[in-house]
Amino acid sequence: MKVHIIAVGRLRGGPEADLISDYLTRFDRTGRALSLGPAQIVEVDDRKGGGMAAEADLLRRAVPKGALLAVMDERGRVETSPRFAKRLAGWRDGGRSDLALVIGGADGIDPGLRAEADFALSFGAMVWPHMLVRVMLAEQLYRAASILAGAPYHRD
Repeated sequence: MKVHIIAVGRLRGGPEADLISDYLTRFDRTGRALSLGPAQIVEVDDRKGGGMAAEADLLRRAVPKGALLAVMDERGRVETSPRFAKRLAGWRDGGRSDLALVIGGADGIDPGLRAEADFALSFGAMVWPHMLVRVMLAEQLYRAASILAGAPYHRD
């Protein structure tokens, strides 16, 4: 299952970009034997303005046809890492070939796009900077692959 992290905004070089690259490389390496990955970051940029609705249109266009659509949203489901790993495995085992994990802009996810999503995931009630959400999501993908591979990366 290919993983597409689709996010509003451009990430320049720096520590966040380094962490994302490192975790996605680890995910790809660990996930390959599990039919997970590769993972990629797809950035959309609403330079003309237009708010959440315009961002939602750009995000929709970036989602691969037939992909399972999961949005990152503070109102989404909070899961443990092992539960998230099981969810990824379930989507993979259910025959999904693409997973789109969508991160909205500064104002969040457009309500219409949120309603279209197959799943909404939250990293808790706090609002996180969007660049850190990318890092945390990349790390959780790697952690999920490690859990599914039986590696000692995650301990309960």
